[in-house]
Amino acid sequence: GIGTDVDKLKAFELYLKAANLDNSIAQHNIGHMYKDGEGIEQDYNKSIEFFKKSAEKGYSDGMTMLGFCYNNGIGTDPDKKMAFKLYEKAANLENSVAQFNIALMYEYGNEIEKDINQAIYWYKKSAKQGYQNAQNKLKKLNKNIQEI
Repeated sequence: GIGTDVDKLKAFELYLKAANLDNSIAQHNIGHMYKDGEGIEQDYNKSIEFFKKSAEKGYSDGMTMLGFCYNNGIGTDPDKKMAFKLYEKAANLENSVAQFNIALMYEYGNEIEKDINQAIYWYKKSAKQGYQNAQNKLKKLNKNIQEI
């Protein structure tokens, strides 16, 4: 709502037009709106459909959110291995959220072999981009290491 009132339904309509023209950012945004029920009725199936379209176009935020859906069983059965693949692809495209998410998977060994060195590597990459959650995680890990 810059210079106008917030109108979620109008935003949805405009994003949908752009999404139907194969705009990957709009597809990602529509996915979020369906996931969160923002301005429209919540629909996880449509959410994942739009995240898939966005990811297929190479948009790293779309890949990250599709990975999030697979990781958490939103609009699909949980599939940690698929989540990892999507996070890894987006992380290699320098997506700080995907880097953080893949670090979490390495730290806790979620469907992949636990590897604290890989976790720290990805936390550092994410933190260098300014992602606060990764910065906090690194501080906590460093504190834990110092206490040992």
